[in-house]
Amino acid sequence: MSVRGNRSSPHVAHSGTSTPLLFETLYNAAKVVPQKTKDDLNSRDNIDTMTIQLSSPDITQAEIDAVTAVLRTPHLSLGPELAAFEAALAQYHGLPDAVAVSSGTAGLHLALLTLGVGEGDEVIVPSFAFIAVANAVLQVRATPVFAEIDPVTLNLDPAAVERAVTPRTRAILVVHTFGVPAEMDAIQAIASRHGLFVIEDACEAIGAEFGKPPHARRVGSFGDLAVLGFYPNKQLTTGEGGAVLARDAGHAARLRSLRNQGRASQLGGDWLDHAEPGYNYRLSELACALGRAQLSRIGEMLALRQAAAERYDALLGAVPGLEAPALAFPNRTISWFVYVVRLPGHVDRDRVQAALASQGIATGRYFAPIHLQPAWRGHPSAKAAALPITEQIAARTLALPFFNRITASQQEDVASALQDAIRAESQIR
Repeated sequence: MSVRGNRSSPHVAHSGTSTPLLFETLYNAAKVVPQKTKDDLNSRDNIDTMTIQLSSPDITQAEIDAVTAVLRTPHLSLGPELAAFEAALAQYHGLPDAVAVSSGTAGLHLALLTLGVGEGDEVIVPSFAFIAVANAVLQVRATPVFAEIDPVTLNLDPAAVERAVTPRTRAILVVHTFGVPAEMDAIQAIASRHGLFVIEDACEAIGAEFGKPPHARRVGSFGDLAVLGFYPNKQLTTGEGGAVLARDAGHAARLRSLRNQGRASQLGGDWLDHAEPGYNYRLSELACALGRAQLSRIGEMLALRQAAAERYDALLGAVPGLEAPALAFPNRTISWFVYVVRLPGHVDRDRVQAALASQGIATGRYFAPIHLQPAWRGHPSAKAAALPITEQIAARTLALPFFNRITASQQEDVASALQDAIRAESQIR
């Protein structure tokens, strides 16, 4: 009798003889090159041809050993690596529990469901963010309400959040943009006054801290629930993956049930008993092993990114009209996710991107406002949004190559090319 995935057993078995065939299949699949359909400076096809990538994961022999060790076990899903990774994440954030999921987007979806956010509710979100924050709200049939950002930190402006509260508001979904902690004391005060949930989107900010020393805490430890993301461009990667941090045991139990098809086995039932409709948002043992190895190096990796940010700051300080991101804020420790500059107002960003691309340097538009995206601009929430600061800043932002192992010489090449492109733009005026 054959075993088919997760339908009959909580563990996925494999035989030693099938592993070479699996790797051969994956290798052959990897050799298939997708056909380019659009000459787009931000397309994945174009980025992959660059000599200086926009991002690059930091994988060492420790990660390779951890992942290959899992392949020698009978547990590829819901095994000991999952439990160990979750325990390590919870300990790192000083919280009772962490629930690993298949992506940060899945984590946002489950966080909203777990808190009972649904049809008729409003959730305050930034538009200057990755589109998943609004999509997740829509997935639970709630309404996103876009609020303005602070022009310096690029996080939700607490005053704008206060103005956005209505009798239908149920939660504030606060993003720690680019790894800069949001103003959590003010956000929590607003939530407390109005009886709202706080969900932290810390997908870009693992290791960041907020608060006055010695009482500073890591982001993710403030909200009712918090979400982490582990995509390859993040500070810590599991390939694909995420986690939800929880302080309430009941929330953690429901998160585990929902991520695993709503199985009652999470609550003591049989594997084929389902307490409610759920989802396949599980994270594999391979991914958890990779994540656990990465987490053991998180201090080193964040220090490398801090050093890279400082090098860019020194290189770009003399470029006329260019605004580099602040290296520090009061009562905050930044976890550098990306390095995003603001171009001078007269500069055409597309031409700058094209100039850098011609030299093999990848760049990105971080972020295109959600309310202006084709998928959203016809939605009533987008039509109601009045966000002049978001729109003005988003039109000028440009993400430069940034990753743990970027070299000083690569950063010098980027800075030189950027300065030349801006100088050329000035001559066009």
